[in-house]
Amino acid sequence: MQPDIHLRPIQFSDNAVIARIIRKSLEEFGANHPGTVYYDASTDHLYELFSETAGSRYFIAEQESGILGGAGIFPTGELPDGTCELVKMYLKKEARGMGLGRRLINHCLSVAKELGYQQVYLETMPELSKAVSVYEQFGFLPLTAPMGNTGHTGCGIWMLKKL
Repeated sequence: MQPDIHLRPIQFSDNAVIARIIRKSLEEFGANHPGTVYYDASTDHLYELFSETAGSRYFIAEQESGILGGAGIFPTGELPDGTCELVKMYLKKEARGMGLGRRLINHCLSVAKELGYQQVYLETMPELSKAVSVYEQFGFLPLTAPMGNTGHTGCGIWMLKKL
């Protein structure tokens, strides 16, 4: 991976750029359907969402040329105590395949542990099968049903990792 890429907390000025990256990524994989973050109003206001929610963090991956993507952790409603969700993990097409996704996941898992979470949940879609294999390498195990109340009915893959 290129050394000039750094991770930082989301800023208000990142909202429009990261929302475009998220939606463009879903379009590329044919996963831009109802019940996903594609149609989530909060996708356009991630800074506000993560600033106002205790126990949440969102990180932007950036280099001189601009924002490459991001990922976060969020205490999604109705998840068991000690559980957060790995959320909105998306990269620009040109940023994929460089190990940046793994770096973001590692960072999010580390911060989740620092914040006292004992497990991390995620939801994804079959269209994002490459991501699923990466999650498996991190020790995420498949679940047979969703946890919590994410509102993302378009996601059919649920996974959990104990920290």
